[in-house]
Amino acid sequence: MEETLDKNEISEEVERLVEEAENSTVELTGENDALAVAQDKYLRLFAEFENYRTRSAKEQLELISTANGKLLTKLSEVKDNFDRAFAEENKTGDLAAFEKGMKLIQEQFNKILTEFGLETIDPTGEVFDPNLHEALMNKPSETVPEGNVVQVFQKGYKIKNKLLKTAKVIVSSGKEI
Repeated sequence: MEETLDKNEISEEVERLVEEAENSTVELTGENDALAVAQDKYLRLFAEFENYRTRSAKEQLELISTANGKLLTKLSEVKDNFDRAFAEENKTGDLAAFEKGMKLIQEQFNKILTEFGLETIDPTGEVFDPNLHEALMNKPSETVPEGNVVQVFQKGYKIKNKLLKTAKVIVSSGKEI
């Protein structure tokens, strides 16, 4: 029961297969073109994003540099005052005047630090907080409750609610028994 195809049927079948193959090639070419367009868009977008990242990083560094420049300008004024205070022509031997000058320079320095957002952490009498304080030791105290700070060994600092340096403290262990 073999079926034999005549030349016309074979020819028609070959033509149909060739046409199908050509249509598939056209579809694939269209898909390849769409893929090429999508890849091009992707590469352009990626390059644009990389340029944005580079530009943003550079702007951030410039912003930090500008902020540092403002701070250093203000601190250079404090340095100038220290230089004047210790200059040879200002050495009179008057310790009271020298101390008064040092206190004025310290006030100027503290004002600049506050102006730039530095906050002092002085937890004397407060409950010990390991997030803000570093306990150096425990010490019995008749007046300060257990777990509270008896003494600040070294103040801590924050800038705009970000901890820069923990306060080093001595914590009360309660009344001595």
